[in-house]
Amino acid sequence: MIEVDVLVAEIGSTTTLVNAFKGLGTPCPEFVGQGLAPTTVLQGDVTVGLEGAVKDLEKRLGKAVKWKRMMATSSAAGGLKMTVHGLVYDMTAKAAKEAALGAGAVLHMMTAGFLSQSDLEKIRKIKPNIILLAGGVDYGEKKTVIENARKIAEHCPDIPVIYAGNVAAREEVAEIFSGKNRVFFVENVYPRIDELNVEPARRVIQQVFEEHIVVAPGMEKIRTMVDGPIVPTPGAVMMAALLLKEDIGDLIVVDVGGATTDVHSVTEGSEEINRILIAPEPAAKRTVEGDLGVYVNRYNVVEVLGFEEARKKFGDNLSHALEVQPPVPKNQDEVWLAEFLTEIAAVTAVNRHAGGIKHLYGPTGRYTVAEGKDLTGVKWIIGTGGALTRLPGGRRILEKIRSKTTGKKLLPGEDARVLIDRDYIMASTGVLSKEYPDDAIKLLKKSLRINDVRTD
Repeated sequence: MIEVDVLVAEIGSTTTLVNAFKGLGTPCPEFVGQGLAPTTVLQGDVTVGLEGAVKDLEKRLGKAVKWKRMMATSSAAGGLKMTVHGLVYDMTAKAAKEAALGAGAVLHMMTAGFLSQSDLEKIRKIKPNIILLAGGVDYGEKKTVIENARKIAEHCPDIPVIYAGNVAAREEVAEIFSGKNRVFFVENVYPRIDELNVEPARRVIQQVFEEHIVVAPGMEKIRTMVDGPIVPTPGAVMMAALLLKEDIGDLIVVDVGGATTDVHSVTEGSEEINRILIAPEPAAKRTVEGDLGVYVNRYNVVEVLGFEEARKKFGDNLSHALEVQPPVPKNQDEVWLAEFLTEIAAVTAVNRHAGGIKHLYGPTGRYTVAEGKDLTGVKWIIGTGGALTRLPGGRRILEKIRSKTTGKKLLPGEDARVLIDRDYIMASTGVLSKEYPDDAIKLLKKSLRINDVRTD
């Protein structure tokens, strides 16, 4: 029997995996191994898949595994479903969106201004885990956020609400939700013009998720096995990215999956670009591309290039290859197609995540502005997730992200270094960092093979 300190489960929509760690609290924490099995959320009991992943781990190790604690990340049962509602799209609504995505949410709806009857009907159909309500800078306009609170309390009772709006409206909002919705008050996500403050909301979103994920369909029994924190999987990746940035510098993390592609960036950007930004950007930003997945959305990925262009690059058998491609490639032809799709998805997702330079014309002539996330200061490009960590061409694919010229897109430069999460433990180290931050960073750097790489 092997005794481990912590077993971290990653409960996905289709696959559940477990990562075992021992030696926590010592100078040399160790990643012991990984097991996986199909997720059983649709069968109404996620612990069946979790037990299957543990059995797979034991089979790979050749011994039974005993653990002291189990933690978890989850994107099962639809993940962390949220709707966000602000006052002005480019200000409070956008700030609320950044907070939700950075916490690992699946954003199903975003509105600005007064909620309409059709908006409320959509919220009821979505049945979000959490509603994020924002609106107004501190001590500014508060009529809209108060009216939206009344409508949510009347039409969507019992859904937890996080209020991250005008501090001057808190008392009225608290009274409105009293006895109807559980409400959590955090600092305003947009307290002053051109100032984002999304971290307090992110932290509370994850706390509320942990409380409510156990009542999602198929997740009721999760606490019978998991006695530690439960974090949204994308949120756990962001936690790991934030921890790593403090150690090695500005970075982006690319996670290409079967259905979506996530990009996380942790960088303040360059002073030169910050001076000409037309709207503030968060230091830690996540975007999710719902159309870029190498299995479920493989046809959408091909359409990014256009089918004929893709066929020229891949070969005349592209149609047949797409038709028979399995979720996990098993032979060389399937690996080639998976790498082809992964490259398109990764490069496209990072280009969408990155901001750009614009030239505008006014009374005094042409002037230059920047819009969106500046990645030019990024030192590290990190690949995680099944595709980039398991395909042999992961490093080559991520090298395509680097920009060789100072063009209009604010992409990482040629000197950015590529790292691969070889042990596929980034999300696990994120949730582990809640209680074992020193061990988490050591384990993650081992997985990235960075201990012998200069970081200055």
